[in-house]
Amino acid sequence: MVTLAHSAKPSKGIGSQSYRDHIESVLNGAVEKCSAMAEYYSGDRDFLMETLRLAAEHHDLGKLDESNQEVLMHYSRKSLPINHVDAGVAHLAGHDPVRQLAALTVYSHHVGLPDIPDMLASRQEDRFRDASIKERTDMFLEVYLANHRQALASQQGIDEVSAFKGRVSTSGLLFRLALSCLVDADHSDTAIHYGSEFRFDVPPLMPDARLRKLDSYVEGLGVGLTDERTEIRRRIYAACREADMSCGMHACDSPVGTGKTTAVMAHLLNAACKKNLRRVFVVLPYTNIIDQSVDRYRKSLTLPGEAPAAVVAAHHHKADFADDAARLLTFQWRAPIVVVTAVRFFETLADNQPAALRKLHSLPGSAIFIDESHAALPWDLWPQAWKWLKELESVWGCHIVLGSGSLYRFWEIPAFSDSPERVPNMLPQELEKVAASYEEKRVEYKTKEEPMRVDELVEWVWSFPGPRLLIVNTVYSAAVIAEALKEKHGDGKVEHLSSALCPADVSATLKKVQSRLKNETDCDWCLVATSCVEAGVDLSFRTGIRERASLVSWLQSAGRTNREGKWSSAEVWDFQLVEEGLIRSNRGLENSREVLGYLISEGEIGPEYATKAMAKELTLKDIREKADTITRAEKCMNFPEVAKEFCVIDSDTVTAVVDDEVASRLEDGEVVDPNELQLSSVSIRRYFMDEYALAKIENSGLSRFRSYPEVFRWTLGYDKFIGYMKGVMDSYRHQTVGSIT
Repeated sequence: MVTLAHSAKPSKGIGSQSYRDHIESVLNGAVEKCSAMAEYYSGDRDFLMETLRLAAEHHDLGKLDESNQEVLMHYSRKSLPINHVDAGVAHLAGHDPVRQLAALTVYSHHVGLPDIPDMLASRQEDRFRDASIKERTDMFLEVYLANHRQALASQQGIDEVSAFKGRVSTSGLLFRLALSCLVDADHSDTAIHYGSEFRFDVPPLMPDARLRKLDSYVEGLGVGLTDERTEIRRRIYAACREADMSCGMHACDSPVGTGKTTAVMAHLLNAACKKNLRRVFVVLPYTNIIDQSVDRYRKSLTLPGEAPAAVVAAHHHKADFADDAARLLTFQWRAPIVVVTAVRFFETLADNQPAALRKLHSLPGSAIFIDESHAALPWDLWPQAWKWLKELESVWGCHIVLGSGSLYRFWEIPAFSDSPERVPNMLPQELEKVAASYEEKRVEYKTKEEPMRVDELVEWVWSFPGPRLLIVNTVYSAAVIAEALKEKHGDGKVEHLSSALCPADVSATLKKVQSRLKNETDCDWCLVATSCVEAGVDLSFRTGIRERASLVSWLQSAGRTNREGKWSSAEVWDFQLVEEGLIRSNRGLENSREVLGYLISEGEIGPEYATKAMAKELTLKDIREKADTITRAEKCMNFPEVAKEFCVIDSDTVTAVVDDEVASRLEDGEVVDPNELQLSSVSIRRYFMDEYALAKIENSGLSRFRSYPEVFRWTLGYDKFIGYMKGVMDSYRHQTVGSIT
């Protein structure tokens, strides 16, 4: 009798899959993925390979239980009655490190990596075991193994005791990577059998060819231009491209508008040539700046005959896919060049769940650019993230660049690194000075010390030449000021961008803003925004005006002002608001505002003071408690705790659908694609649920999506100008019967 690994689905015309076919496929897949990853591993590769070989062969051993086989043979939709993981764990349990890690990997391939200290607190014979069926598993284990060997007759004793006797240096990242190889091989084979995935050829990186294409692209951008900015861009591109490759970690603090996007890519591709790297990752802090980077990379790196989306994958929630291959290249990080949000990248490193970790094995042997690194993570997450980056560089063969026009050199501050470290800058000192001198001429920093009310601000803003960029610290302030400016100057004079808008409206507004900025005759208007436009967005205004926050926020706002040096000089103003009505202070920025006030009084404004500002803020804000919690949990391998605490974005929010048509479809029981839901929703702080009268949408069909959030309908007013703040402001007016300022 042929034993099965997966049951048939007659309604879809899909037959069953034999146990042998599945095990052999997973074994081959796991070994292949491990081999590709282990090529860059500085540890014992034999240990890693043997671990994955044993884990892959025995991950489904418990499916050979006669009760499970009965279900697999006759029932397509019924769950297996016996936990099929326990048998593999029981067989692999042992004292040598290979079998220990293999047993842990098998145990975790459905439930995720556990709290290791908690597991080790139990008796050795009970570790990683399912207590409810342990006795049954132990009774029938030899029967399972006999059937296993019979099914895999051609394998000739592959499951014999590990020959590995050495000592191994382990880490949480090693455990995650091992699990990643098994999970991806297992999930891929299962998905292919059931027709939800398929095999296809992944485009190779070919860094030498792409570097030549990039050289040609960049050269074309400067044809016929002889201005100072273009010459600086050429020099920075050449310096980054030819920078020393002996070090695996670099910094790049090239000023805004000097071509950092292409210059660092040239460096990464050159590193890939010299170090035989297999993939490039570009990590960006915000979704709204990914598309512009992806567009540039696809234009400059795609070779003749290639599909751009297969070469450069954009991994974020708004990504669109021409076909299933593009989706797999993106979500499984299989494309040669992956552009991904910092949230996706770092939370994958921290995760313990199989679905999230499935793609992680693609990371070793990669060139990684953490762009706009000052905005990539909250400060209390950097100590552990820095340890992961160093391990990727020193143990897993990665080449890493941290870049920003206002770079925090946090690795030089003891609070972030066990001992202050030196990370070399790719730019020669002389070129740094030239670029800094140009930056001083491009923008002039000014401050208005007296706090203003909204009516005063409305008059003051229009005293400057446009187009104007006004950035404030809260969605409330942005909406109130945008409405006040519109009332004073008219509809066509004001645009608004903040998280009060759903992503679909953010995208539409951003495109409109970009179009208006290209029209040189359209100058007398203002964009009111929150910090969402601060980092990396390719916008250039005549005047910048920034509510007091941190030094880096001010510097980043300057990066959206006279970005291309179109004007001989431009002003970037710092100002403060009187707190009244819906004009509310952002309490989380109190320390940053205090430090910036001090730096202004000392005349220390510029990118070179960013690290000093950070260190000074740390004297006012203690990050150690949260940081230490994460690093301790990672060191002792409490994987669920790390995943819980390493949260890039505050998750204490709920999803509120602002599109009535989408909300109605959900209420009617329709399963709406997660991407469509994201585009038509906003995030609302949970403690505002009652105040904003959110109505929960009950739709059991949503449960088909893993970790699908609770979904609510936004019941107050919403418009495409100030988003959900339309309803908030209307409600406030109704309650106060007066001004909202």
